[in-house]
Amino acid sequence: MRNSADALRRLARGLKRPRPARLLTLAVFGLAGLLFWMSFNTAQGTNLRSDDSMLRLSDLIHERDDDNKRLEKSASGLRSQVDELAERDASTDPGSRKRMKGLQDAAGTRKVSGEALSVTLTDAPPDATPLIPGVPDPQPNDLVIHQQDLQAVVNALWQGGAEGIKVMDQRLISTSAVRCVGNTLILQGRVYSPPYKVTAVGDTGKLKQALEDSPAIQNYQSYVEAYGLGWKTDEHKRVTLPGYSGTVDLHYAQPQEQ
Repeated sequence: MRNSADALRRLARGLKRPRPARLLTLAVFGLAGLLFWMSFNTAQGTNLRSDDSMLRLSDLIHERDDDNKRLEKSASGLRSQVDELAERDASTDPGSRKRMKGLQDAAGTRKVSGEALSVTLTDAPPDATPLIPGVPDPQPNDLVIHQQDLQAVVNALWQGGAEGIKVMDQRLISTSAVRCVGNTLILQGRVYSPPYKVTAVGDTGKLKQALEDSPAIQNYQSYVEAYGLGWKTDEHKRVTLPGYSGTVDLHYAQPQEQ
């Protein structure tokens, strides 16, 4: 009996639960093994610098850009038909016709022609070095066109009395927003890459003077001289800017009813 009791006590001691410290040790070794396995799996031909989600996002942006191009073309055709019908209805009333054309000009939905000035902005070469002695080596942001650069050009041209402005192939109106995301321009649902071209119809002398007087453009010119950012202006005897063909309805947030 005594031998049996001793055997039972030894068996009970052998079945005791591991101490917490022992459990913690086992968990640490298990986690380390998991990390080693993940590192080994990642190193098996995987490009650690790739970002599939960003690639998918880029594909989606370009897909939406193509859709917007088609919709813009369709909207432009419908707007032309509406304008023709409106002009036909107002043709018997000279006063109404004059008011309608005035509103179209103010909204930017009609073509505008005349002498023009165009400005082209381009990124500097990615391996650019200082062009002026004593200038520090450029940072990546010093070599690309930023949103504020495009906005400075557009604002200066408006200040110079532009009758109409086109950025790339799109006419600007009062609600147009010039936005850059990374190294691309997003304008009214369309995506563009540099070089960026801005064209304004108006008195070219006044337009050029407005560009020269702009402090923001003077700052940009310092980077042109230091690192080779692109800047080019061209005068044109006659240019026709297209009318804005997108929606003119304003969309804004509204409070949710409780």
